[in-house]
Amino acid sequence: MEEVQHIALPLKYRPMTFDDVIGQEHVVKTLRHAIEANRIANAYLFIGPRGIGKTTMSRIFAKALNCLSPNGVEPCGACVNCREIAAGRSLDVTELDAASHNKVDDVKPIIESVQFKPANGKFKIFIIDECHMLSNAAWNALLKTLEEPPPHVRFIFATTEGDKVLATIVSRCQRFDLRRIQTNDIVSRLRYICEKEKIDAEEDALLAIARGAEGGMRDALSSLDQLISFKGDKVTEADALGVFGLVSRRALETLAQAILTGDVAQILSSIEMFDSSGKNMRRLAGELLQHFRNLVVVQALGPASKSLTATPDQVKVLVEQAKGIDAGRVFRICDQLADMEDKLRYVLSVRTLIEMSLIRASRIATTATIEELLRVVRALKNAGGGAVELPTAAPAAPVAPVAKPVPVAPKPAAASPAPAASPAPAASPAPAAPVAPQPPPAPEPPAKSFANRSDILNDPVLNELLNSLPGATIADIKEKRP
Repeated sequence: MEEVQHIALPLKYRPMTFDDVIGQEHVVKTLRHAIEANRIANAYLFIGPRGIGKTTMSRIFAKALNCLSPNGVEPCGACVNCREIAAGRSLDVTELDAASHNKVDDVKPIIESVQFKPANGKFKIFIIDECHMLSNAAWNALLKTLEEPPPHVRFIFATTEGDKVLATIVSRCQRFDLRRIQTNDIVSRLRYICEKEKIDAEEDALLAIARGAEGGMRDALSSLDQLISFKGDKVTEADALGVFGLVSRRALETLAQAILTGDVAQILSSIEMFDSSGKNMRRLAGELLQHFRNLVVVQALGPASKSLTATPDQVKVLVEQAKGIDAGRVFRICDQLADMEDKLRYVLSVRTLIEMSLIRASRIATTATIEELLRVVRALKNAGGGAVELPTAAPAAPVAPVAKPVPVAPKPAAASPAPAASPAPAASPAPAAPVAPQPPPAPEPPAKSFANRSDILNDPVLNELLNSLPGATIADIKEKRP
């Protein structure tokens, strides 16, 4: 009996049509419209990180251009051209790996073959992968052909480092920047593949694989293939976390909650647990920053935003955490975590730096911001609880110029009174100067007369005024001479 050869999951479930492509809707839409309107450019440049579909998109586009019986703009996948392009043996589609073929002699066959018409298809297509590895001499050799190719020739370039491609080349291409695939999209694709392969995988296990892939579908499928080889037809979250050195979703959310509530003991305990179990601490810093980034998105745009890279279970936790924290504090925490992630590249004691940085972040979370203080002040002012107003109904007794500052204490009642023959007349209080134009003041009560110094010092209005001015004291009181 012939043994069935195993096909790796990234190859087995590679997209074959535009409908199968995940996470690159902006590129798919443009290419479809170009085919419908018959506006095919001379050259296309696909830029993006590894494993997100650059080469796959190039092959699908090549099949769509040369398909003998397309379904609208979709390649049929059954005709001779589609099968040969998928197998890599088409005479009209040439693929060149620029990482190993980057000299002038390697691009000369392309320059010589462009003058020949395609054998079976409509176009003669050249796909150059990792094109940034081509030498300047090789690019210059292609430059004229790329600018004015024959009507039946099309070029497709793919690279992970678009900034290294010559500007003269970029200007002659239609550039497409492919983005990292969202975590929830990767989880959905992994779930679909597990159902096809009859694999019982936990949802959190798929999430751990998607987190480890960092937006690359190929990496996610390779990791799933590795886990299936390791555990068989049942994959758990613990298996995924153990293989890739990741922290579980619940543990990460618990650590984030400890930072938000200022629980230093929980922070140190969590770091101790992660470090002793061999988790990737640098990876932990990046995932923690991603969690708080999602928290900012929830606060700013809501849980339904397309910018949110989280699963439904993660969104529920983010919504609860967003309710109890001010947005200004979250921004400051993100700054602290970004600074920590940058320092981790050079520090030797990774655990110590993470502990100190997270403790600082927890203090940020529990310290009021200026915006919060201003909000409280405005609320008090609108509620009528503004600044304390000094009493103005009864004016204070006149105070003569101070001759010598002398602290005054209440005198005993037996102090010698003023001579009875000539009692000191009580002076009329001077009206207070107006601070700003105001409505006419209310009629002032009649002036209050004082018999002696004790009556003045014991006057309740004067004492109330002194109490409203913290630190104020009476230096001296002089009697006004006639």
